[in-house]
Amino acid sequence: MHENKLGVVAIGRNEGQRLQRCLNSVLSVVPATVYVDSGSSDGSNRMAVEMGAEVVDLDMSQPFTAARARNEGLHRLLLRHPDVDLVQFVDGDCEIVPGWLEAARDFLKDHPSHAVVCGRRRERHPERSIYNRMCDEEWNTPIGDTLSCGGDAMMRSTALQAVGGYRESMIAGEEPELCVRLRQKDWRIHRLDKEMTLHDANLSRFSQWWKRAVRSGHAYAEGAWLHGAPPERHWVREARRAWLWGVILPLATLAAMIGFGPWAALFALAYPLQWLRLFLRNGSAHSSTFMLIGKFAEVYGAMKFHISRLRGVTGPIIEYK
Repeated sequence: MHENKLGVVAIGRNEGQRLQRCLNSVLSVVPATVYVDSGSSDGSNRMAVEMGAEVVDLDMSQPFTAARARNEGLHRLLLRHPDVDLVQFVDGDCEIVPGWLEAARDFLKDHPSHAVVCGRRRERHPERSIYNRMCDEEWNTPIGDTLSCGGDAMMRSTALQAVGGYRESMIAGEEPELCVRLRQKDWRIHRLDKEMTLHDANLSRFSQWWKRAVRSGHAYAEGAWLHGAPPERHWVREARRAWLWGVILPLATLAAMIGFGPWAALFALAYPLQWLRLFLRNGSAHSSTFMLIGKFAEVYGAMKFHISRLRGVTGPIIEYK
């Protein structure tokens, strides 16, 4: 790939065989590949070196975030390959689908107004658990120009550098926040109708799903805190929904029962009615149930963010694997 030279930045921590699949999917076509390891104890960094990737071992004495890992990877990539102008970011638990790199590169070549292009992330084994299946459904987002991308995306290195890269203090939601700043500089983001990566969530327990929902709530709260003012209103609606269903409605129902008696418990009927609305929209009883339960996890994540913010510290990453 000579025109619009492409590089790859992969990040991971204890991904094992998932990382092997990830690197196998890119190294044969993109030699300029950097893998950033975040304190793996399973030999992932040694394996990546043996496979031919440039490896960066993060200094884990500093607070770790995926945003910091991506910035470090970009820095090393451009240091070793200064002529790289397109960068494919990929998480170490994802495998890039054949044909994606060429399609994404061609799109950015033909659309100079766009800084980011992404495609369809699919779950490798959606049949193995309801949690995997919900991940696959979550990533089925609309095609065309969009507000943001996820962790897997191809970006222009010049655009990234112009906005200062990822916000390293964010422990979740760093990609949409980056896209806000890119759009403020008049760049555009696009999602192609093409499969991009296979993701291996490997979620088999409720506790894993709960932590993932807590992580989402933290991202919503921080995104709204940073960019919630008009006209952006970034993740304000998502954050408000978490507070409404996870805190305000339960407390209002309890207060009404104390003040007006047991009949006030009818306020709680809002939950089954909301479940019915979600079911009529998505047709899945499981998804509707978990979406409703997830608001309690999300508001817990929002509380964690605001407590850390008031203390003036960056909270630890929320790992769900």
